Amino acid sequence: MCKLTVKLGIGLPLVLALLVHGFVDQTHECVARPAVPSTRTTPGRALAAAVRPPYHGIIGESPQMAEIFARIDKVAVGDVNVCIHGESGTGKELIARAIHYASPRRNRPLITLDCTTIPEGLMESHLFGHVRGAFTGATEHREGVFALAHTGSLFIDELGELSPRLQAKLLRVIQTREFSKVGGTKPIRTDIRLITATNKDLKAAVAQGTFREDLYYRVAVFMIKVPALRERPEDIPHLVDHFLRRFAGLYGKHITKVTPATLERMLTQPWPGNIRQLENFLEQAVVLAEGDSLTERDLFAGDFSSVAGPALSGLFEAGLPLSEVERRHILRTLHKALGNRTEAARLLQISVRCLQYKLKAYGRDVAAMAGPDLGLVPSQQSLRG
Repeated sequence: MCKLTVKLGIGLPLVLALLVHGFVDQTHECVARPAVPSTRTTPGRALAAAVRPPYHGIIGESPQMAEIFARIDKVAVGDVNVCIHGESGTGKELIARAIHYASPRRNRPLITLDCTTIPEGLMESHLFGHVRGAFTGATEHREGVFALAHTGSLFIDELGELSPRLQAKLLRVIQTREFSKVGGTKPIRTDIRLITATNKDLKAAVAQGTFREDLYYRVAVFMIKVPALRERPEDIPHLVDHFLRRFAGLYGKHITKVTPATLERMLTQPWPGNIRQLENFLEQAVVLAEGDSLTERDLFAGDFSSVAGPALSGLFEAGLPLSEVERRHILRTLHKALGNRTEAARLLQISVRCLQYKLKAYGRDVAAMAGPDLGLVPSQQSLRG
């Protein structure tokens, strides 16, 4: 019985009736609410649901992540250039996508360019496009990311990998909002929101002479520093919950909990590969697990430090039928493609129609399993080599 009912000497049913008819307001504190379950995993028990939905698909309840969410909210409303700094695997791309989808440009293109995946000789063409005959092999016109992202957002990942020559060209485009295709002479106007990311200390690179100081001040108007996973261990139970549910569904396992010793060890690990490494470990553990809970043997099989890349161990063990190997590979590729079947078909080098046929044959809701590595957010257009 709440304080209001005690003071008035009336019962809860009457209070509810008054609320329904609008005679009582400002009484939300009196209405009993179901307790919100904690998201921290209780050792040996089923993983709990998150306290709140992921922020634009980003999972985190720590103070550091709350501060980042607040900074995203503030910067998303305008067009100021944003630079995201953090170690590999911390989710910089998810933050870039959150900025885009929280901005007025949310219904326009989001184009991603990863500077680590494109050879130096082709980078200028990927940035600005080229005309036919501009160089050997240029048999047709091609649009660059600045044209593809027009009216939307352009996310340049690992900006610190750009050569000094291309840094100068990028600076000019930012200053003039114009560019020319490789081999072309006509200036082209561009209207984009520029978001960049790097795992390098750009200030140190400026001091060393490997990154232009004027470009640094252009791209880093607003900085967002992403903490390493070891700096926010309180988020690990939430991430474990998210990935466990995803991979249990992906591989048809009925795993609902982790053992106390397993969770305790996960909380104390340094995770040099950050969230990506945690994800890979959990995928491997789900594949290896035989019961309804994850154990240390499942999660830490083999050398811990050797599994910072994609977790392939156990996915294609000897003796699997080829059809099962194909099924697992297709589902994993769809997961990598963020649920985008066109992109998954491109990676698999098959037609979209063929992919749809195979997914239908599996008889499962693969769309519910698909999504980006670190959470669920709207799909994006990307350009990666």
